[in-house]
Amino acid sequence: MASFKQATSAWIFLPSLLSCLARDALSRQIVYTASEEVSPGTFVGNLAKDLNLKVDDLDSRGLRIVSASSESNFAVNLKTGVLYVKETVDREKLCPNTHPCTVNLEAIVNNPLNVYSIEVKISDINDNYPHFAEKAQYIQISELTLPGTRFPLLSAEDPDVGSNSVTAYKVSNNPFFSLEVHADAESGPSPELVLQKALDRERQSTIQLVLTAMDGGKPSRSSTTSVIVNILDANDNAPVFSKTVYKTQVLENAPIGTTITKLNATDPDEGLNGEVVYKFKQGQKGIADKFAVNNTTGEITVIGTLDYEDINAYEIRVEAWDRGQSPLASHCKVLVEILDMNDNAPDITLSSLLDNVSEDAKQGTVLAFITVQDKDGGKNGKVHCSIHPNSPFTLQSSQGKYYSLVLSGTLDREETAQYNISVTATDEGTPPLSKNTVIAIHVSDVNDNAPRFQDSAINVYVKENSPAGGQIATASAQDCDYGENAQVTYSLIDSPSVPLSTAISINSVTGEIYSMQTFNYEQVKTLQFQVMATDSGVPPLSSNSTVNVFILDENDNSPVILAPYSEPGSVNSENIPYSAEAGYFVAKIRSVDADSGYNALLSYHLTEPKGTNLFRIGSSSGEIRTKRRMSDNDLKTHPLLITVSDNGEPSLSATMSMDVVVVESLDDIKTSFREVPVKEESFSDLNLYLLVSIVSVSVIFLLSLVGLIAAKCYRTDSSFSRYSAPVISTHPDGSWSFSKSTQQYDVCFSSDTIKSDVVVFPSPFPPADADLISINGEDTFTRTQTLPTSEKVRHCNLLRAVPDL
Repeated sequence: MASFKQATSAWIFLPSLLSCLARDALSRQIVYTASEEVSPGTFVGNLAKDLNLKVDDLDSRGLRIVSASSESNFAVNLKTGVLYVKETVDREKLCPNTHPCTVNLEAIVNNPLNVYSIEVKISDINDNYPHFAEKAQYIQISELTLPGTRFPLLSAEDPDVGSNSVTAYKVSNNPFFSLEVHADAESGPSPELVLQKALDRERQSTIQLVLTAMDGGKPSRSSTTSVIVNILDANDNAPVFSKTVYKTQVLENAPIGTTITKLNATDPDEGLNGEVVYKFKQGQKGIADKFAVNNTTGEITVIGTLDYEDINAYEIRVEAWDRGQSPLASHCKVLVEILDMNDNAPDITLSSLLDNVSEDAKQGTVLAFITVQDKDGGKNGKVHCSIHPNSPFTLQSSQGKYYSLVLSGTLDREETAQYNISVTATDEGTPPLSKNTVIAIHVSDVNDNAPRFQDSAINVYVKENSPAGGQIATASAQDCDYGENAQVTYSLIDSPSVPLSTAISINSVTGEIYSMQTFNYEQVKTLQFQVMATDSGVPPLSSNSTVNVFILDENDNSPVILAPYSEPGSVNSENIPYSAEAGYFVAKIRSVDADSGYNALLSYHLTEPKGTNLFRIGSSSGEIRTKRRMSDNDLKTHPLLITVSDNGEPSLSATMSMDVVVVESLDDIKTSFREVPVKEESFSDLNLYLLVSIVSVSVIFLLSLVGLIAAKCYRTDSSFSRYSAPVISTHPDGSWSFSKSTQQYDVCFSSDTIKSDVVVFPSPFPPADADLISINGEDTFTRTQTLPTSEKVRHCNLLRAVPDL
């Protein structure tokens, strides 16, 4: 056989196009013919031309060949579009017991997605010899057998088909037997020996013949077997079957021991010559391991597994022998038809699958081609395919066994990133069998979600004088998309009024916000800017968040004592009459603090020489008054040390000294100053200072009224502002509250018409747990804690009026 393959390796049966493409892609079928045993690379057909495909588009469209079997015998050249033999095809191995032999292929292309049915018919070559199952056949013949009696012989088997199979037999020359060959459409020709001349055992007890089987191939192949005829003594009658052909049916998967039929042969002889024994004719391939015959009763039973899908019919040759000294035999055929049962579940094959589908894919997009098959026959082989109805996909059927998985709804990766589609194939058998397979559909992301900040506004509190370069906040935005579409970068949106690059910077990856300079609360109290988060999608999407930076005050400014006691180089002194009563007004120390809140809340303290104890100072008003009347033991000049302290942590302070001179009468009271070396006209300078102070207070009052009116008319909203419109509020106790942006001032006036002192308490931008200051008549103050929603109240007792100096 090997030599024949080598001799015919160059034979190529040119394939021919047997059918054309139909209109629908799934119904187009092309038929080619290829010879078995041709060498790999042999041309089968011009697939690109027959499918009307451009050769240049084959690679980009992903043309591929899918076979229903596990073996890949054919492939396509993407450069030429030629279908060629990939592996040597052995028809006898590929299609055993089947004629004709065809290979069903599917050609699949993308963009658009189409599938074409291809049928390759495998033509047979004469590459197999006829083969006898037994090297020798033995025939027992009585010497009394009459001429014309026929004796069937075992046929030879040839895996080839058609004319390449067994077509003729011949027997070696002999005087006793001739050979007749009976043509059988189902099992092929069967040889029989025909007795031509009476036998005489005494002359010749054994006749040896040679039976030759020949096929019809070119050149013809043949094989031989020996036929040994043993001549027996006379036995008058041979057993006779009631039928020459028995036909029966049995279900596949019938239990072992099932009786399929019972044979009946009779012999008119008596005794041992009339007893019939049944047995299978020797040399029948595939019979002895499936069936058994009871040699006494003639019952044929199942002893092996029957499978309709492997072999759907058997032909059994049975012999009936008598027990005579020279036993005689007769023969019959038993044709067994195997009935199909629904014992095979459908098989699901994915011909093509899109691993990823975009979430913005349009309805009608084909995601996969599904092929369903069932090895059973009839209704048992009819299959229906379905998926769960509550999904954005549907199945479309074509040509019965082909299905397309099509998108029928909308996809959203943020809701469902992967679909596991359970495909169920169910046949029409009783009971029906089904099979499931799961198709994983991954939804690829589209940049359809902008980054989102958790809060639309971010409030940040930064202490003044904090070192530059410190992190003050972190902006964080989330993007529901995936991959690059979810990668967020951060940037600052420049303000048209103030460039942010000199004050604030942001890490574009982490969103960390840093201060680029040291902030001074007395100069800048608030900053407002916007942070933009942008993803990396195409096109990119973005969103903004407003960042409010509130500068918190630190106690970094000491109190400053105001004129007339603040002039450098001057000697501070005041005169009081000896007859002054207790509570006599001596002087008022005024001071300010550039800080705010408690850091700007000032208190006054007075230090006297030991043993004097004549004066006191209002801790909050700064007014110096006498505690008692003068006595003769008191000094004429009293040096006083006044300390002004704020309420910050740690507390800062300023000091000044004052000499209080006691004079005899009011006529002697005058104000004296030490001469400043640089200035000669101290008195005129003081008058000028007082005039400027009065004008300044008036201007401030007018500006406050204008600001109040402007605040009621319109509101100023700046993205990068240091100040906001002032607000002045009145309280039932007669006090005023002056608020400006993040700072509030409480203004208190006394009810005395002779003299009113203005007391201003600045407070910081009010946090939720701010402290309130209450000032009582004993010149002391207490702190009270406020709730976030409570109304801020200050109690300011009226100061006692004193005559103007």
